[in-house]
Amino acid sequence: MSDSDPTSKKEAEGPTRRSVIASSGAVAAGAAALGVLRARPARAMPLPPVVPATGGVFAPKKMPPGMPGRDYQPVVVPNGTKCPWKIVDGVKVFHLVVEEFEHEFAPGLKAFCWGYNRQVNGPVLEMVEGDHVRIYVTNRLEAPTTVHWHGFLIPNGMDGVGGLNQKAILKGETYRYEFVMGQHGTLMFHAHHDEMTQMAMGLTGMVVVHPRKPERKIDRDFALVLHEWRLDVGSKRPNPNEMIEFNLLTINGKAFPGTEPLVMKTGQRVRIRLANLSAMDHHPIHIHGLAFHVTETDGGQIPKTAWVPETTVLVAVGQTRTIELEPGIPGDWAMHCHMTHHVMNQMGHGFPNMIGVKKGELDADVRKILPGYMTMGETGMGDMGEMGMPVPHNSLPMVGQRGKHDYITMGGMFTILKVRDKLDSYEDPGWYENPKGTLSIAATDQELKRDGIDPASDPKPVPGAVRGVGV
Repeated sequence: MSDSDPTSKKEAEGPTRRSVIASSGAVAAGAAALGVLRARPARAMPLPPVVPATGGVFAPKKMPPGMPGRDYQPVVVPNGTKCPWKIVDGVKVFHLVVEEFEHEFAPGLKAFCWGYNRQVNGPVLEMVEGDHVRIYVTNRLEAPTTVHWHGFLIPNGMDGVGGLNQKAILKGETYRYEFVMGQHGTLMFHAHHDEMTQMAMGLTGMVVVHPRKPERKIDRDFALVLHEWRLDVGSKRPNPNEMIEFNLLTINGKAFPGTEPLVMKTGQRVRIRLANLSAMDHHPIHIHGLAFHVTETDGGQIPKTAWVPETTVLVAVGQTRTIELEPGIPGDWAMHCHMTHHVMNQMGHGFPNMIGVKKGELDADVRKILPGYMTMGETGMGDMGEMGMPVPHNSLPMVGQRGKHDYITMGGMFTILKVRDKLDSYEDPGWYENPKGTLSIAATDQELKRDGIDPASDPKPVPGAVRGVGV
């Protein structure tokens, strides 16, 4: 899809007045807890005013709409989309539709989720500091909803907390949010009515606000939303009541091997925006083979004098972190959450620890009454994905992907940075060809003999200290 639809129109589109279908009757007990509110009488909405004064001391300055290519480098959304927009009388107009649809997390695993414009964790809204924006939200769910603009400095009545800042948006209604962007950075949006249910079903997303006057040129700018789900094996809907045992971790709504790689060239200035709208878990995101600086939080830019080199950045629940790097070594570099259970697909917790079990003749004995029986897990879980055993319908237990050299025993919140010296395009360039002498391979007997290594002997440990002095 295109980065934007900057078509100027003098006449505003869409209705200037709307009504709400009135109905009567009592709501069944407990329905409010399920996100269902009583229908309310019809009410009219006045024509959109010029952006009103908000009071206080924060007064964002309205500027002409920022344009891609001229004012900013558009973001790249692997596996995702960006929300189209148009210009109406100098205002950037967006439209989000909230609805249920079937979403594919990875090949072989689908579920009915809730999202914006048929995209879980998206689409990304892209703006520029000083833009006057108008965002219409149409609700097609049976449940009421709202949209909270997470991290935004905007009028209180636009903040989107149901009941506190606005009425809930009922099925069939379209609400308008409108403000001037007086800041820049990586922000988020998500439902704020029955938040536990609606965010767990997928109603989250990222907003990228580019600075009006960028301090430095960025060659590649990636937007990644982190999320976690409870999707029981064989089920078709995420379980929003889960509080602890999430079994599906995603980047932009995809679990590896469904994640697209981040493609870049050596020497480029690369920005990666990370937003965590998981229900309960923080994510320490680690990148192999590269170091980076954390340059922004959801509160704004970090002064350059405070930048610290990192290879892992902790993105807590409800936070964004923006990192910048200049890759110097070509290759296929892993990028993943370092919570080890966050890089497994639909891993269960209700089975015994089989590590180290000596099965002896158990398999042969059991097969006499249960043909095909096989004890598993005594050496770990790494071989499960490659075995290709039958699995329940609509499930992805322990599945990874065949890599160039062997099977990649990873899943979930895992993707790959594909760094190359030369690229003809930013399409997936395939697996990296390691130059001769730069690939780890099995050692030869000659090499072992040369270096005095005997695989059959135990290395003699060196004491950590001798008489209190470090060795």
